[in-house]
Parts: sequence; structure tokens; C-alpha cells
Amino acid sequence: MKIIRYQDGRGDPGHAALQPDGTALKLAGGVFDPPKVTTEKAEVARRLAPIEPAVIICIGLNYRRHAQETNAKIPHFPVVFFKGPNTVQHPGEPILLPRRLRSDEVDYECELAVVIGKRCKNVARADALDYVLGYTCANDVSARDWQKERGGGQWCRGKTFDTFCPLGPCLVTADEIPNPNGLAIRTVINGEALQEGNTNDMIFDVPALIEFLSGSTTLLPGTVILTGTPHGVGMARTPRRWLRPNDTVNVVIERIGTLTNPVMEEPV
Repeated sequence: MKIIRYQDGRGDPGHAALQPDGTALKLAGGVFDPPKVTTEKAEVARRLAPIEPAVIICIGLNYRRHAQETNAKIPHFPVVFFKGPNTVQHPGEPILLPRRLRSDEVDYECELAVVIGKRCKNVARADALDYVLGYTCANDVSARDWQKERGGGQWCRGKTFDTFCPLGPCLVTADEIPNPNGLAIRTVINGEALQEGNTNDMIFDVPALIEFLSGSTTLLPGTVILTGTPHGVGMARTPRRWLRPNDTVNVVIERIGTLTNPVMEEPV
């Protein structure tokens, strides 16, 4: 099932299941219940990010070819950082280039996002996918100047500006993607493919990440895990390719769809 979150013409939010003809049918109950499809059509006036995250846990350096292009050592354990809920941006709405706390080196990172559907702790690898509600596209937008030079050795400042985590366009339930580590993934900017990879290049696959992140740690329903980005980021290109006003960024993941966001300067 492909689930969207939306606002109707009155501004009321809801969840609905996308249909083959492009319409959507309302869901009864909450998205974690599990969802049940009704016969009532949804009035989709505005598409929202498909999930309101309980927390956003991100993994760095998780693709072999990305580690190679940045001259980074292959990590022994997953590299973990966090994004705040303020970073979430909806499909079709703008990524804002920071101007009050200015960055001129804002980068794109297409990522597979995993949404946890059930409370879990100390999950065994063999059982890890049983706790997944579904998958969506994410863009781990990164201000490299704040991440690398001005962040005091921490990545969080460069990763947590408003709009720096677009999610969407839908949530594909786990039953439709039995193997999340075999999906083509790419970033296309203004029609040019800049990242083209496959989730089979992950150093730590999705079950390994869930096993690691749930170790001695409770993962709540709605936890979103960003699983890393493939090679081709702007920072590693020659010349470097930073996001610019009026760019259009598409994150495309096989079996999920295309997450599209324009790029604008932050109004100050």
C-alpha cells in the first residue's frame, strides 16, 4: 500500500491510500493500527510529508562508494547523528538555503528512509524487518561549511536547519518491499542525474541498522531512520555542485516514487 498524508480544503490532516488512477481513499484509524482503507475519497488539497517523525536518526558514511569518494575509512560501527523535527519538509515545498546563519555550501543527499511501526528494543537481525511500517524517500540536506568547518566537530549544526529533511512523496508499506537493500536510488537536479546508486551498496543494511540502533535503546513508532547516501554528492564533485536558488531536486527510489522540492533562499 502507498500511504499519503494530506490536508483537505479545510486544512484538516488525514492519511489515505493512493489508488492506481491517482485518487486516494481515506484510511480509518491511525497509520500504526494497522491502516484500513475505506471507500471514501480523500480531498487532497496539499500533500504532506507521509510521517510526523518521533525522532529522525541518521546514518553517515553508509555506502561504500560514497566513503571512497570522500576518502573516508569504512566505519566499524554505524555513524549516527540526529535531525530535529523542524527539518521535515513536505513534497513540493522548498528547501531553504540558510541566510540568517548563512551557508553557501548546501548539498543534496538522496536516502532511503525507514519508518519504525512498532515499539522495539534489542531487536535481533533476523526479526528486524518485522518492526518496519514502511519506507519513503528522504533528502538529507547538508550545509557542508557548517558541518565540516564551523560545527565544532559535530555534524548536527550543518544538518538541522529548517527544511533540511524533505520526506515523501508517500509511505510504501513494508509488505510491498520485502528487500529494502535492492533498490535503485538517485538524485536528479534540473533534469541531470547527479547521484545514481543502489541500496545494495550499504555497508550496514537495513536489518543491521535496526539491530544496532535498538541495542539497549527503545525505538518508538514513528522513528525515522535515514540510511545514508550513495556516491555523487555535490561536495565530492569537480567542480563542487552546491544547491542554488531555482534548482529543482528530485530524489527517486525504485518502488517508492519521486520526491520533488524546489530550492529557494531563506527569507530574512
